[in-house]
Amino acid sequence: MSMNMKVESMLSYHTFEVPTAIKHGIGAIKHIGEEIKAFGSDKVLLVTDPGIHNAGVTKPVIKNLEASGVEIVLFNKVEPNPPVRLIEEGSKFYTAENCNGLVAVGGGSSMDTAKAIGVEATHEGSILDYEAAEGKKPLERRIPPFITVPTTAGTGSEVTQWAVITDEDREFKFNTGGPLIPAYVTIIDPELHVSMPPHVTAMTGIDAIAHAVECYTMKFAQPVTDAVALLAIEYAAKYIRRAYADGEDLEARYGMAQAAMLAGLSYGSESAGAAHAMSQTLGGIIPVAHGQCVAAMMGPVMEYNWKGAPERFARVAQAFGIDTARMSTEEAAKASVQYMYELAEELDIPSLEAQGVNPDMTERLAKEAMNDPQTEGNPRDLNVSDYEWIYKRCFHQVPKTV
Repeated sequence: MSMNMKVESMLSYHTFEVPTAIKHGIGAIKHIGEEIKAFGSDKVLLVTDPGIHNAGVTKPVIKNLEASGVEIVLFNKVEPNPPVRLIEEGSKFYTAENCNGLVAVGGGSSMDTAKAIGVEATHEGSILDYEAAEGKKPLERRIPPFITVPTTAGTGSEVTQWAVITDEDREFKFNTGGPLIPAYVTIIDPELHVSMPPHVTAMTGIDAIAHAVECYTMKFAQPVTDAVALLAIEYAAKYIRRAYADGEDLEARYGMAQAAMLAGLSYGSESAGAAHAMSQTLGGIIPVAHGQCVAAMMGPVMEYNWKGAPERFARVAQAFGIDTARMSTEEAAKASVQYMYELAEELDIPSLEAQGVNPDMTERLAKEAMNDPQTEGNPRDLNVSDYEWIYKRCFHQVPKTV
């Protein structure tokens, strides 16, 4: 991208909307009944995954909804990388049970599933018809009253304007969204996060950092996204190791929950970059856990990208807590890259190979990533061979450059 084009993208028409009311606090879940009833909902579809439900994490949600006289219809069939068929099943169930509201409890998959069910409940046809792509329909109506209750601190889907859904036929993950799809309210209660095992804390936490770093350094960055992204990085850098080491550290859980929400706000406006282009396209082909996949890719992506926005990567280093006072801009930018590599190692993030990704797939995966719209926001120009280099760094097939 030429300097003129870069300046043009910086000065072009930007939008930042926050349709979701953000409510939080230790024990905040006790307010969920009154919150959903304020929208006229008295029968909700509770969308969650079987693991969360069987572990009892949904109990305080159910208890407080029932105490307010809200009827609950349970849909605990959420899968990772939620597919189109799951959305169809959920929306048919929502309609058949005459529900008039949605509550999602869990991680990004539960929240994205509920968003997409809400789309099908209020629009004709399939969620496929509303893919955020040229030639497809935009959303026309607000989804039904919807509350998100995150139990992980990572995706930020509780406040984003997107649902990421998998089309199994195309082996492709697509986005649907805009200002009509977000939650009406999110309730962030760190007490619901204490059951998160360390590996989930690690991968979701680094996913939150990835949102913030990518959105702070992307070509479409704007002051509001800069502000929330930098604070998200600072919170995560301060608290992620504590939350990983001591799951019942409520201060650390609260800090990570805020980091994920702030990073979600930064991600919710425009785009991200190569790490999310790679992880979304890979997740459509192989059933990898999104956060874990992003966490393994983030070091190599930052290693490739820092030259595209050295001042911004130097500022990221400061947000990480690195003392950059005696460093040049270049040294500080490189220090942010090194920090990310070390963090993934400290938190025992498995390599892509350990996650089931075959290095022989590099050529195909690079081509798929190039087709993802998030490539456009990446701070350094990309082509297929560049993506191949990043994947080869993930597989340790080319030498480190920082």
